[in-house]
Amino acid sequence: MATPTPPHRWPVPVGETWTWTPPVGAGIGPDHELSLEISWCEEPSTSAPLTSAAPLAVVLIHGFGACKEHWRHTLPSLGAHLPTYALDLVGFGNSSQPRARLADEQSDHHSLHYGFELWGAQVAAFCREIVGRPVLLVGNSIGGVVALRATQLLNADAGPSPCSGLVLIDCAQRLMDDKQLGRQPAWMAWIRPLLKAMVRQRWLSTALFRNAARPALIRQVLRQAYPSGAHVDEELVDLLYRPSRRPGAAEAFRGFINLFNDHLAPDLLAQLDLPVHLIWGEADPWEPVTEARAWAGRFPCIRSLQILPGVGHCPHDEAPELVNPLLLAIAEQTSRPQQMPDQRAPDQQAT
Repeated sequence: MATPTPPHRWPVPVGETWTWTPPVGAGIGPDHELSLEISWCEEPSTSAPLTSAAPLAVVLIHGFGACKEHWRHTLPSLGAHLPTYALDLVGFGNSSQPRARLADEQSDHHSLHYGFELWGAQVAAFCREIVGRPVLLVGNSIGGVVALRATQLLNADAGPSPCSGLVLIDCAQRLMDDKQLGRQPAWMAWIRPLLKAMVRQRWLSTALFRNAARPALIRQVLRQAYPSGAHVDEELVDLLYRPSRRPGAAEAFRGFINLFNDHLAPDLLAQLDLPVHLIWGEADPWEPVTEARAWAGRFPCIRSLQILPGVGHCPHDEAPELVNPLLLAIAEQTSRPQQMPDQRAPDQQAT
């Protein structure tokens, strides 16, 4: 494969729409059916030998509050060499945003239980029905957990689109999950029941969302997430702000902030034998790089850890000039599994 093209402002491609009905257990109850509109886009390879016969496609999975356009610097760079897709998870971007149903609330034909089982099933179905070839899944933040669960689902049954490898970019550690309580300060156990009772109230979750979904606050959060300040521009603020104005956006927020018992990345990593690569911003304010180092030493499936100095929670957008070559190299390596190393690569720092 050739050297990746340098990052540039992405002329957003015309999005496609795919209708998906979640299976029972992935967000909906028994005897219920809910058709969802999933927004996605593709950057097909411009290299003739790879366009139709590429051995591998890349599927990009965004993080919480983001959307497919957050891969604005990744899609064109990777898409110049192999088919590359990005999709909006249910509840985000331009995908459907049904009414949120919490785990203990009554199921109906119009509501959905948001969570990693739903999003994992969505990505797995997308790979089978739209991509139709082996995939390298790349997830940022909660998109990393989604990628891990989707991999399990894809590889549990034979099909046209097995997962050949994963890249987790600053994968979410989900410290507020009940299973993580032992890692929280002692006082958290006391306020936790009150916190959980409050955030389930729709009036409160909607008020919290509306306060957060303001351009000024989005810029403030981005300055935390992107410590270097690189690529924090009006295009970025707008692509994150626009989906928040949709009528159902607050429902996905309610569903997510009530996920207190769901999949955790370490549990999923422990069950994988596919190659997993970690890319991490050393200055991530929310997902400490110390945990990434611990995962790399703990799980045999992790083949490499690339730490990017001075970079935060979204390296693919903050430092695409560092991340894109890494992704392309991993894709090339993954497409030729017989050449994968027999042992994990050491912790490396990219400069």
